[in-house]
Amino acid sequence: MNLVDWLLADLRLPKGMKNQPDAEHSWWRVMCLTGVDYFSTLGYQPGIAFLAAGALSPIATLILVLVTLFAALPVYSRVAAASPNGQGSIAMLERLFPQWKGKVFVLVLLGFATTDFVITMTLSAADAAAHFIHNPFTPHSMSNQMAVTLILLAILGAIFLKGFKEAIGIAVILVGVYLTLSAIITVVAILEVVRHPHVFANWKNAIYTQHGSVLSMIGVSLILFPKLALGLSGFETGVAVMPLIKAESLEGRIRNTRLLLSTAAFIMSAFLIATSLVTTLLIPSEAFQDGGPANGRALAYLAHNYLGNAFGSLYDLSTISILAFAGASAMAGLLNLIPRYLPRFGMAPEWARASRPLVLVFVGIALVVTVLFHANVDAQGGAYATGVLILITSAAIAVTISVWHKSSRWLFLAMSLVFIYTTVLNIKERPEGIKIASVFILTIIVTSLVSRALRSTELRICGVNLDSVAQSLLDECYGHTIRLVPRRPQPESEADLDGIDRKVRYMNGISLDERLYFFEVEPGDISDFEDKLAITGERLGKHRVLRAKSPVVPNAIAALLIYLESTTGNAPHAYFKWHEGNPISNLFAFLLFGEGDAAPITHEVLRRAVQDPRKRPVVHVS
Repeated sequence: MNLVDWLLADLRLPKGMKNQPDAEHSWWRVMCLTGVDYFSTLGYQPGIAFLAAGALSPIATLILVLVTLFAALPVYSRVAAASPNGQGSIAMLERLFPQWKGKVFVLVLLGFATTDFVITMTLSAADAAAHFIHNPFTPHSMSNQMAVTLILLAILGAIFLKGFKEAIGIAVILVGVYLTLSAIITVVAILEVVRHPHVFANWKNAIYTQHGSVLSMIGVSLILFPKLALGLSGFETGVAVMPLIKAESLEGRIRNTRLLLSTAAFIMSAFLIATSLVTTLLIPSEAFQDGGPANGRALAYLAHNYLGNAFGSLYDLSTISILAFAGASAMAGLLNLIPRYLPRFGMAPEWARASRPLVLVFVGIALVVTVLFHANVDAQGGAYATGVLILITSAAIAVTISVWHKSSRWLFLAMSLVFIYTTVLNIKERPEGIKIASVFILTIIVTSLVSRALRSTELRICGVNLDSVAQSLLDECYGHTIRLVPRRPQPESEADLDGIDRKVRYMNGISLDERLYFFEVEPGDISDFEDKLAITGERLGKHRVLRAKSPVVPNAIAALLIYLESTTGNAPHAYFKWHEGNPISNLFAFLLFGEGDAAPITHEVLRRAVQDPRKRPVVHVS
């Protein structure tokens, strides 16, 4: 097998071998799959929180927890109910905004989602590298964080190129071990604070000295809170994995998903509050700085200090494992998300349906991002938070629009405003996230439009359905060649069709014994790439008229011709007239509006779709 065959192997599988449904699992096991991303942020969240808020880190974290439980959780409970098959908030916005508006929303959100997932990979790898190089047993020769991060990303890519299975089983073990070890460290740290109450008193005196009053502390924490917003990650992933959750009905799946989201949110909230407090009280501020022993690994620092290097190393190993798996979860998310939308829009090349080329693309992007950010955990926090916040904000807006005619709209509007404020402030203070997302958005839009143009002459009609009248009209021509006259839909009398009938017969030498069928195609939603063709029939005097609606007129005509050839065994004929106007203008009219000069486009669609010229329908132009 050559390299191209290996890269495109999953495109060459026999029909029915791809996209097999995954096995279903208990909600708590699926929670562990989402938890490798969500829970693993404990590895770096306390350190980022302290760098952002200093001594106010516990108060700012408390605000983060309140937003998690009373804003993000209710929003995604609604998202779960609206997308029980895992489509998520992106699909909600697509439904709420039809035609190109919805498609553009999706493309923009895909750019932010790509930012979220790519930064998840690079940030997790960088933090895993930080835990590795700061471990006391790591040789000095292996203490280069950039090199270790790049190696971890390369290993991640190699795993996905080979094939990645049994994700949930591994996730359950990793999450169980990691949360258990984190709980032990947290409890030990809390006991340490209880034994030395002066550390709490010193912290309390410090924040009152700096800020004076509780209201001042809350106000400053509200301003600083957006810097901690990466602690909101995990909700979109929780909805995306809904098809994996075992349930007897869609209602049961929604209920179990809400249980998953709530359990994960409460577990994470408890850890965030406890860890932000003990790390702020017990770790010197200089240890959090860039290159410090607690930078990106605050809990590991406490583990080594209070439980010894053996336990600390065990925790380092657990953290490295779950962070590496968080990168795998993000890669899996990208491989599921991008093919879910772009091919359906006609906005991805054929090879994008294969996983291995996409793995190479995403690993290459991750390597570049790692180099640009110097494998620094803190520097990537803003970009990560931007991706997370945009997705949560879009979900909140989608839910608000969907409940606008209900009394709960004001509650969800308030939640949306909270997330909009948080997102805007985060982008203002840390613009690197929006810059990266803009690059992804621009790349996705440009490549999507180019791909759409290149694929415009594909058949694009995935089925033809005739009503009873249309079928009976076509049955009248059984055993004879079916002759189709495509034309624009317009109100005309039998006399008008008589004139068109005479002209077509005269121009093409068709005898009066041959039956003609008028086929009127009304342009539909041009933003749709694939569609089923529903054909209705009508008899207008002696004339037979077939009607349909389609995003692209030439492709619809070609689809009906191919259908007629397959059902009758005779190649049908289609009769067009020359279209007036500049051919370049006609081409753009086809690309933008699905119309234009139908005859040459129909012929090209037929040529691509029907390889055997003997079975190819015949196109006449006069």
